[in-house]
Amino acid sequence: MFVRAYRADDLSAMLKIWNEVVAEGLAFPQEELLDEVTGASFFAAQTYTAVAEQNGEVVGLYILHPNNVGRCGHIANASYAVASSCRGQHIGEQLVRDCLIAAKHKGFRILQFKAVVESNLSARHLYEKLGFVPLGVIPEGFRRKDGQYENICPYYHQL
Repeated sequence: MFVRAYRADDLSAMLKIWNEVVAEGLAFPQEELLDEVTGASFFAAQTYTAVAEQNGEVVGLYILHPNNVGRCGHIANASYAVASSCRGQHIGEQLVRDCLIAAKHKGFRILQFKAVVESNLSARHLYEKLGFVPLGVIPEGFRRKDGQYENICPYYHQL
């Protein structure tokens, strides 16, 4: 498995993975699914978009972009998605590790996650393993697909 910059011919696989996470309603704030047109525009608009490829198949992806503008433009944000059929294989870890390198290469100084859902224990464990610092808890900061509210836990990593 290796991580590389996405290509236009990856779009179909990327949409499937991204939309699967959005439809689950447990981790991403987005509610609208992407199609070929909106997805191509969305991924192209990021500072950097990468995919995890395993045996010629796209099994995960991440997007990297500024968390803010101007005087806070040196802080990046990222989102990660792994195909449900491939979870538990450390693909997410490889995506985050690659993202840390890419963020620094793109001139960012900090990688910050604003909305890690408290119950997403595998992501939280991974971030802490990789040196991300938890910043506390925002009560009921995430609305789940079922309408229930859940806490979010922001994290950051100095690059």
